[in-house]
Amino acid sequence: MLLNIEKLIYGGDGLARLPADERGRGKAVFAPFVLAGEKVEAALTEEKSGFARAQLKAIVEPSPYRVAPGCPHFGRCGGCHYQHASYEHQLEIKREILRENLRRIAKLELQSEIMVHPSPPWNYRNRSRLQVQTAPEFAAGYYKLRSHALLPVEECPISSPLVNRGIAALWATGRAGKAAAGVAEVEFFANAEDTELLVEVSCRTEARRAAVREWAEELITALPEIQGVAAFRDTKQETQETQEAQEAQETLLHIGAGELTYRTRQAAFRVSAGAFFQTNRHLIDELVSVVTAGCSGELAVDFYAGVGLFSTALACNFRHIVSVESSQTAAADLAHNLPTNGEAVRAATEHYLKREFGGGRTDRGTSNSGKLGGEKPGEDKRDRDKPGRERPDLVVVDPPRGGLGEAVARAVADLSAPRITYVSCDPATLARDLVMLLGAGYRVEEAHLIDLFPQTYHLESVMRLVR
Repeated sequence: MLLNIEKLIYGGDGLARLPADERGRGKAVFAPFVLAGEKVEAALTEEKSGFARAQLKAIVEPSPYRVAPGCPHFGRCGGCHYQHASYEHQLEIKREILRENLRRIAKLELQSEIMVHPSPPWNYRNRSRLQVQTAPEFAAGYYKLRSHALLPVEECPISSPLVNRGIAALWATGRAGKAAAGVAEVEFFANAEDTELLVEVSCRTEARRAAVREWAEELITALPEIQGVAAFRDTKQETQETQEAQEAQETLLHIGAGELTYRTRQAAFRVSAGAFFQTNRHLIDELVSVVTAGCSGELAVDFYAGVGLFSTALACNFRHIVSVESSQTAAADLAHNLPTNGEAVRAATEHYLKREFGGGRTDRGTSNSGKLGGEKPGEDKRDRDKPGRERPDLVVVDPPRGGLGEAVARAVADLSAPRITYVSCDPATLARDLVMLLGAGYRVEEAHLIDLFPQTYHLESVMRLVR
């Protein structure tokens, strides 16, 4: 059938509609690798009561913004979604998707323009994770589009040159029969200069330590820029309280360095194997500047702090920083990276907010500064704004894709900070959380789109809120 593409939506697909029927407007059809305004030939692959999915067959009337993809795997690989659009048009697509999500979900019409921060569109990733199979023959690559089937990939044009050399070394050792049975994933992480690599290996339960060690040593021999290899074996454990399966990792081995030093314009960060760090090697300084510029005062709180990327910059202009991070590995790096006026707290954000502002006292971290301490016995929560309890001048939140959620968003608003900076990697959950923050009296002073993920639908934004 012929489809007229109305617009692109978050997730990479284009939106079209089936012909109207007796019930009115035709149902939505979602198709990948199309652009707004195009007329395309497509075949339905899935039909539900409220929508349908289609597979692109031919471009009948192409968009003027359509270009030739830069990767031979585009269209089959699930990693990229926009290589068929010029980079300038990709930025416009993302800006409109962000604006539409804010309008539709948060009922927010921005009073100022969304400021867009572009990236070099290729070779920008400092971290790439490949799926690995060792039998019946070796292969490494990414998942196919909407699948968990492996697509062999020997070169990735959005990964840094050194990461691509790591991929080449992985294939060379695999073809030579050196890859250990049970290896499931290999992740390469490059430093800022793209001169050193840290390799993280995820193994299945059948992997054996001696075999993994032998293969890791072969990999280091093949590429001397590899500073260390850390291998983990995934296990599952049931928690009695929730009965939810949770991931646990058993350390198989460490060879060489267990961390890299990542240097930015303002600081050098220890980043250990397993710790999160931003993946766009060209925009890290720009992101930090957008989040922290023009902010100063007595106290700043950084939730979901990671290894301290924002906290270290804020420490230059605030007397005290409280940085909250739940990951054991990242929290250890955070404590190492923070300057002396920083306090690293290992806790989930929701638990920290509940225990510090919902009653009870507990050991809070590595500092004895007493800021944001728990309530005294018998203290009413309404006393929190009385003299002696210091409210933060700034709260920074950088949650995972699921966003804050209603309870955390409400608790953050209840801190009554005059400024909140929200760093988001999902426009829908951002817009949902803004409903709570806007209802608490905040307004968006600045809106930024930081394009950390060119060629993909992923969208990083920063909202600077004031009240």
